[in-house]
Amino acid sequence: MLRAFLASVAMLAPAGAFSKGLAVKDLTTIERAVTEALGPGFIGRAAPARIDLMCASCAGEPIVGVQIGVQNDGTEQRVRAGQTKIDDLERICRARSPECRISALDVAPAVGWVSSYRVGDTAGATAIVIRDGDLLTIRAIARDAASARRIVDTLLPLVKERVVGR
Repeated sequence: MLRAFLASVAMLAPAGAFSKGLAVKDLTTIERAVTEALGPGFIGRAAPARIDLMCASCAGEPIVGVQIGVQNDGTEQRVRAGQTKIDDLERICRARSPECRISALDVAPAVGWVSSYRVGDTAGATAIVIRDGDLLTIRAIARDAASARRIVDTLLPLVKERVVGR
């Protein structure tokens, strides 16, 4: 009887309820590593689902956000299955901002991409990483595109190892 009950509970659990997702669910555990990776001058605060940093004395005066959340609209499955390609994502992004560029990220076992775009007088770069419905976003806004992208590229190896997991 107990087996039948456990089997019925397992069948009723939402899809992905037993998935691994991101290895880290509390970003306060990596705040120091993120700040150190970016270098001197960065200040900010951390909460379990986000880290917000800025550096007024750094090149480009960047504002940085690392955030975790949920992405369960089917994007991850469509990207994994090849139904949604990076070119498709770039087309959508370029409809909003003609200079937008998107490239794939090697973040296995997750899927991900990074976009670079203009935001008024500033530039942005955003990395999106999805694993088993868990979403990790790294966003940098700076005075120039190179500064924004450099920050995202600096943080990607750290978050791939510590947040995405294996």
